[in-house]
Amino acid sequence: MVMTGVVVLAGSGWVVWSRSAAGEARAASTAPAVSTTAGVAPTGAADISRIVAPGRVEPVSEELEVAAEVSGRLESLRVEEGDRVEAGAVIATLERADYEARLATARAALAVAEAEEARLVNGARVEERREARFALEQADAALAQAEREHQRRVRAADVIPREELDRAASDVAIARARQAEARERARVVDAPARADERARARAAIQQARARVLEAEALLAKTTIRAPIAGTVLRVVRRAGESVSVEGPDGGHVVTIADVSVLRVRADVDERDVAHLATGQRAYVTADAYGDRRFTGRVIRISEMLGRKNLRSEEPTEKVDTKVLETLVELDPGQRLPVGLRVDTYILR
Repeated sequence: MVMTGVVVLAGSGWVVWSRSAAGEARAASTAPAVSTTAGVAPTGAADISRIVAPGRVEPVSEELEVAAEVSGRLESLRVEEGDRVEAGAVIATLERADYEARLATARAALAVAEAEEARLVNGARVEERREARFALEQADAALAQAEREHQRRVRAADVIPREELDRAASDVAIARARQAEARERARVVDAPARADERARARAAIQQARARVLEAEALLAKTTIRAPIAGTVLRVVRRAGESVSVEGPDGGHVVTIADVSVLRVRADVDERDVAHLATGQRAYVTADAYGDRRFTGRVIRISEMLGRKNLRSEEPTEKVDTKVLETLVELDPGQRLPVGLRVDTYILR
């Protein structure tokens, strides 16, 4: 017996499953037990004892929404729906120019900080010291010359205009200021860096390195990789589209799941839970596949009853019935679409 129809009730979270399966669930409780061979789908629906429950096909892993970790324009998409990918494979890339520029700026700032720290630790270069000493010698000579000229004009004050005497005095003042500036420059060049200056230089380097690491991490995130080995179930972004990590979908690009093994999550009526056990053989059917049966076994049974997620279209069905979520793993090599609603038959 197979499902006669599946209807999704919008907004309710309920899924209607086949009336025929609901009827078989009642009939199964009175059917005599017949032994079956493990792994072989039974051929007679009425001659075995079984539990019937609605279920849904799902992958062995969770469906993972692979999303960009940084915002940008999608430069390339390298997969299509149905493609098999390995863990770490490149799924898509974002445009890199902005992030490369950030990295270049951060590296340049680090180079400047390191150069300043080196200057403080190692002191000025020999050439820089030589230039500072030469500048001081020049300033000393200029001051001496200005003072001699000023003294000459003072001695001739009776025969030269007052303006020339004032100009000579001004030249001396300027020469003294330049000498003081050159002497301070020479002192700074020769003096070792203070401890607080070196500490500030080291802190600046640490900050610059942190910015480089941050920029490198952001650049690396422009390459979107598969977190697991699996199959691409959905593609939600195409090359050229903008991706925003702050958008409502969080930068979702594709959905991936491991469908190498399929499972069915079934809602078993609370009246049948006493007959459930891990390891029991089971099979599922769906209208789209006619009489074909997909075999498997029970691998997990929930420890707590819950609300129904799937319901029949029987008008007399009790909607407040509790169910026990039961996981059936299908035998290898059987393919069904993820998300398909099925009738699940668990053999007692």
